[in-house]
Amino acid sequence: MNREDIKYWVGFSLISGIGRVRFACLEKYFGNMANAWKATTAELKQAGLDKRTINNINSERPKISLDAEMEKLDHYGVRAMTYLDNDYPTRLKQIYDYPPVLYIRGSLLPEDEWCLAVVGSRRATIYGKQVAEEMATDLAQSKITVVSVLARGIDAIAHNSALEAGGRTIAIFASGLDIVYPGENSKLARRIMEQGALISEYPLGTKPRAENFPRRNRIMSGLSLGVIVIEAAESSGALITANMALEQNREVFAIPGSILSPASSGTNRLIQEGAKLVRNYRDILEELNLTVLAHQIGLEEITTTSNTESLLLKQLSAEPVHIDEVCRNSDLPMQTVSSTLAIMELKGLVNQVGAMNYVLAREVREKYSVKAD
Repeated sequence: MNREDIKYWVGFSLISGIGRVRFACLEKYFGNMANAWKATTAELKQAGLDKRTINNINSERPKISLDAEMEKLDHYGVRAMTYLDNDYPTRLKQIYDYPPVLYIRGSLLPEDEWCLAVVGSRRATIYGKQVAEEMATDLAQSKITVVSVLARGIDAIAHNSALEAGGRTIAIFASGLDIVYPGENSKLARRIMEQGALISEYPLGTKPRAENFPRRNRIMSGLSLGVIVIEAAESSGALITANMALEQNREVFAIPGSILSPASSGTNRLIQEGAKLVRNYRDILEELNLTVLAHQIGLEEITTTSNTESLLLKQLSAEPVHIDEVCRNSDLPMQTVSSTLAIMELKGLVNQVGAMNYVLAREVREKYSVKAD
C-alpha cells in the first residue's frame, strides 16, 4: 500500500473506538479509507457505524493533520502497515481481533514467522532468570525469533539473551513506539531495533494505559507459534497471555517449578491443566515439529589447570549452590574457593547467578550429559 493510502489508515487509528470491525466496515462500504475519511455523517451512518463512533469521528477528525502524522512517523523511523499489506504477519492475521494497523520500528523479516513468545514474572527468582536466559539463548541459536513485551524480569532477560546470542527478537508495546515502558529498558529497546523490531497497534504519542496491556498480549501470542511461560504466580499477567494463546489455538508451554514457590504456582497449574511441560528448548522444537537445525555446541574437551578446579566442578550442577556450601563440601577454605570460582567463571566453566550462588555453565552440563549417555 502506498504512502498516500496509508495516511488515512493512520488517521482512523488515532480516533477512539475504531478497531478491527469498524475498519473492515469502512473499507467494505467506501472501497478505500480516503473516501471514508471524507465521508459525511449520513454516509458514515449508511456504512453501519453507530452514533457514538460517528460522533468520535466528527469530533476528532478535524484535529488530525494526516501529513503531520506521517512526518512524525518518518522522524521516529516508524513504518505503518495495514492488514491488507502483503507482508502483514500471516499468523497474526489469523486471530479474530487482529490489529488493522501495525506500527513497526526496526525490521520484520520472513524468518520471523518462526517465532515463540517468552513470558514470565517481573519479580523473577534466580531459577527463573537462569531458565529464561538459557531458553532464549538456545531458541535464538536455533534460528527462532524470541517475542516478548520488554517488561521487567523474565521478558527483558529473554530479549537480552536472544540479542547476546546473535538472534532476532521482537518487543510488543502497550504504547506508541515513541514511548518506551518501562523507561529503564530504553537501551534494550534500541538494541532490539537493530536485531529485530518494536511493534505496536497504538499510534505515536499513546501512553501505556492499564487497559492496553492485556490487549497487547494478544498480539504477542497471535504472532507466535506458541507461548513459553517460565515463571508466573497465580495472578500473573503471563497467565492472561497463556489463556489468549489457547483461544488463538496456539501451543502453551510451561516450565515446572517448586511446589513451595509462589513464583511457580501459576506455571505448575498450567501444566496440571494440560500445558506442555518443558525441560529444555528441544522439547519445544520437537512438539512443534520444527525443521530447524538444533543448536550444536562445539565444546572442546574440558581441561582444568588445577586439582582444585576439578574438585569444585564436582560440587556444582544446574541447581544454584551457595559458595558456603561449596566450601563445606569441598573442605577448602573460603579464600581458595572464592578465587578459584572467579577464575573458572572467566573460563566459562561456571556462572554466578546472584547472591554468591553458582551453577555449572550450560556447555559444561551438556558435555557431562553427553558423556553420561
